[in-house]
Amino acid sequence: MKIAKNTVVTVNYKLSDAQDNLIEDGSQPMVYLHGGYENTLPKIEEELDGKEVGYASIIQIEPEDAFGDYDASLVKVEERNRLPEPLEVGMQFEGMPDGEDGAEEAMIFTVTDIADDKVVLDGNHPLAGMALRFSLSVADVREATDEEIAHGHVHGAHGHHHDEDDEGEEGDHVAIHPIH
Repeated sequence: MKIAKNTVVTVNYKLSDAQDNLIEDGSQPMVYLHGGYENTLPKIEEELDGKEVGYASIIQIEPEDAFGDYDASLVKVEERNRLPEPLEVGMQFEGMPDGEDGAEEAMIFTVTDIADDKVVLDGNHPLAGMALRFSLSVADVREATDEEIAHGHVHGAHGHHHDEDDEGEEGDHVAIHPIH
């Protein structure tokens, strides 16, 4: 079966930077719904479109087609007492960027530094500003179920699981609940 819109694709991968330094070994395959559902990077979909099980490729994706350029304005300093304890570098929190129109979506902030009473939170994706090299190998292709198509993502072993507790908090600062 060829990879086409509304197929579920299982891809073994390794992710490196442009200098071939390993970022992620892909110990779990990537499983996504193909066809513009934003379940993977568009350049990966473009590369795999029309391919079959066994196809392998190495592609390099520039920052603008991956996680964007690094944006220094997404680095925030918060009072430490606004965040839960224990607090460690690398923890992630959901929050709102500073915006004037209030229509922006919540984003993930990562703790990058902790001082006595201040915490540095970075809203950039950890791979922002980096050219990425993906080593891809198609392991499986199947038709998506009607439910997967309706929901816009894969269900099952490596897919999405619906959670009745998916509630967010409103506000213009970093939310208080950690992201796992």
